[in-house]
Amino acid sequence: MAETTPKAAEPQIESVVRSVLDTIEREREREIISRRFGLFDRKETLEQIGELLGITRERVRQLEKAVITKLKASAQKGDFVNVLKLQETLVQELHRLGMAARVSDLSARLTKANSKIDQAQVSFLANLSPKLSVLDENDFFYHAVAIASEHEKNTLKDQVTATVEAIKKIGVPAGIEIVAETVKDKSVAHTRALASISKQIANLNGRWGLIKWPMVNPKNIRDKIYVILHENGKHMHFNEIAAAIKDSSFKRKDVTTQAIHNELIKDDRFILIGRGIYALKEWGYKKGTVADIITEVLKKAGEPLHRDEIVKRVLKNRYVKETTILLNLQGKPQFKRVAKATYSLTDEK
Repeated sequence: MAETTPKAAEPQIESVVRSVLDTIEREREREIISRRFGLFDRKETLEQIGELLGITRERVRQLEKAVITKLKASAQKGDFVNVLKLQETLVQELHRLGMAARVSDLSARLTKANSKIDQAQVSFLANLSPKLSVLDENDFFYHAVAIASEHEKNTLKDQVTATVEAIKKIGVPAGIEIVAETVKDKSVAHTRALASISKQIANLNGRWGLIKWPMVNPKNIRDKIYVILHENGKHMHFNEIAAAIKDSSFKRKDVTTQAIHNELIKDDRFILIGRGIYALKEWGYKKGTVADIITEVLKKAGEPLHRDEIVKRVLKNRYVKETTILLNLQGKPQFKRVAKATYSLTDEK
């Protein structure tokens, strides 16, 4: 999203919001709209506004609905010229974002701070714009705006849900291009927009997946360690892992090196393969001492091996010095030399 709209749109947004509110004749109704959308302060509930104004919750809801309906009709007739002008800016940005977007993402392209108030004002104007449809936030969807000709509210929900199902079908975190191909969407930007609206989907480092998958939504230190090692693709010292977590885009990444080391020791997904050096079990590493690995190598071979071959095979599983392997061969009773520089397992008695 390198291309952005100039932030000069920001002061225009607030002035347009105020101009619309000024057309509402009754002060009580202006208060209701302002407080329900959170246009200049925090968003308030029907109950809170009802208590403030001395009316019932249901009456607040009725008045809000009536005022918004009237404002939408005025915008549709062309009475709000400034709203319609700003609508074109919103439409242009939505085209760039894939025809739909979270309100927070749309606001980020139009305002400097992208505060809750900024987002509320963008949402309010989008609600009045004839060319736009607004999806309210709930347990499954983020607050979003779409181009109405492309997405009515219900079809937007259906397409977001279809994107979730496509990711479930893929079964592992994947690039958005793969998700688009699975859902049979020719526009990668459109698929990205739909995926970003779902609360069931997360993305990390260019991969998209279900929010319950640690690779795209690591929730604890162990998950973050796993992501770092997986991304690196090879073993790392715990100090390197700690530094990588601190430099990452993870939330709550300020953890101590000692805490990271403790989690590495506890989790079976991580295998100690050298002094302070860890790798992922899924890469084929097994737990055990150097002597254990030599034993495994000789058992698998089923015959005596030259020490150089033993060293070579052990180093595939452990990041240790060659002398450490040789000392184990020469000093441990489970190994015996059967020829020059050639070893086997001691026969069981």
